[in-house]
Amino acid sequence: MVTLPYPLVDLDLAAPLDRHRATVLPEWIDWNGHMNVGFYVVAFDKATDTLCTQLGVGWEYTREKVGMTFVLEAHVTYDREVREGDPLRITTQVLDYDTKRVHYFHTMHHGSDGWVAATNELILMNIDYETRRSAPWPSETYRRLELMAAAHATLPRPDKAGRTIAIKRR
Repeated sequence: MVTLPYPLVDLDLAAPLDRHRATVLPEWIDWNGHMNVGFYVVAFDKATDTLCTQLGVGWEYTREKVGMTFVLEAHVTYDREVREGDPLRITTQVLDYDTKRVHYFHTMHHGSDGWVAATNELILMNIDYETRRSAPWPSETYRRLELMAAAHATLPRPDKAGRTIAIKRR
């Protein structure tokens, strides 16, 4: 099993993980005067970086040529618009995992008012740096996933998790 050649952050077992903060930047605003759909994904991607750092597979993981992570699937809902300068708080819940993948759910909250602005459900896979093929998580990452998933198992499953995209007919 792979040993990680860099120090790891202390594992945060808060349920949900509530460490990521951001601010809606001027360049994220579209002609409608709110954050453009693509920048919601950028903000969520930064929250994924926060999760990966917790798991020991963040930037150092790739920089040290140990491995990489690739998103296999993603689904975003847009619930309420945010505007330039709005503070964001993104929480993360681990829904499931296996030896190579993790299924998780981000919720973007307005950072001061608390309402939900958007959600993002993803499946992330571990990738071997040399072969660029799927590979088992490093043992410490898998251990951290087990602990985080156990802590998050007490949370209700998000209502929007597992949704399919369709036009609902009445």
